[in-house]
Amino acid sequence: MAFEKQKAELSPAQKAERSISKQFRRKLWSPFVSAIKEYQLIQPNDKIAVCISGGKDSMLLAKMMQMLKRYSDFPFELIYLVMDPGYNAANRKRIEENAARLEIPLTIFETDIFAVADTMEHSPCYICARMRRGHLYNKAKELGCNKIALGHHFSDVIETTVMSMFYASQMQAMLPKLHSQNFPGMTLIRPLYKIHEDDIIAWMRANELQFIQCACRFTERNAVSENEIFESKRKEVKEIIRRLKRDNPGIEKSIFHSIHSVRIETFPGYKADGKMHSFLEKFDADSESFDEK
Repeated sequence: MAFEKQKAELSPAQKAERSISKQFRRKLWSPFVSAIKEYQLIQPNDKIAVCISGGKDSMLLAKMMQMLKRYSDFPFELIYLVMDPGYNAANRKRIEENAARLEIPLTIFETDIFAVADTMEHSPCYICARMRRGHLYNKAKELGCNKIALGHHFSDVIETTVMSMFYASQMQAMLPKLHSQNFPGMTLIRPLYKIHEDDIIAWMRANELQFIQCACRFTERNAVSENEIFESKRKEVKEIIRRLKRDNPGIEKSIFHSIHSVRIETFPGYKADGKMHSFLEKFDADSESFDEK
């Protein structure tokens, strides 16, 4: 009886945390901690801007980073950073209400990115994405951060890898962390790297949470946008992977493991540091021989 009373008195934030550490421990908390350790995403005394877009991925990221800080053996700082690029009132309110419900203290700053991108005749979605990333880095650096954390997850990694092969004619993956080229001293980290999107959705539904989707003015007004074309390709890849899983349930793990064990000597060409290379560069000089595959 006392247990039931204690359970009933849990706040929405406590329930969300409890579900992460109990019900979804194997699917959310364990892979989250595993990614941070394996890829060395957080070091002592880091100051990390956890970037919140208002969607399910970034909100879960913020809550788990908050929990990690509480349980961590070493000190690091967190700022829960929200950039308002020109959200409508309803979306801005939804972000603030969800953060309050999950007890995440937001630092919000405003920009006019949606308005600027909306005036662009060509590639407004690409320009918007570039501007958003630049503003986030800028604000994080201004606040004394040395890292920004984004909510890209396992499914993003797999889909990006397949999409690059199918639609960009290249093999390109998504790294769990990388140095910023334009903001020296800043590092981008992806702590959800090992977490499946389906498990994030399951956690969201279990906690009866509703998050914003795409909040862009351009896609609100236009029937077919650049972003929608991109998302249609992503949906197509999701469906391909879903069909492949019916015959091979481990297909996603295979794709994920393949980007961790690339045999570069078997590729006729590759690009490194912005320069194209051919297997012929080493072919004649190589004394080793490889079995034909």
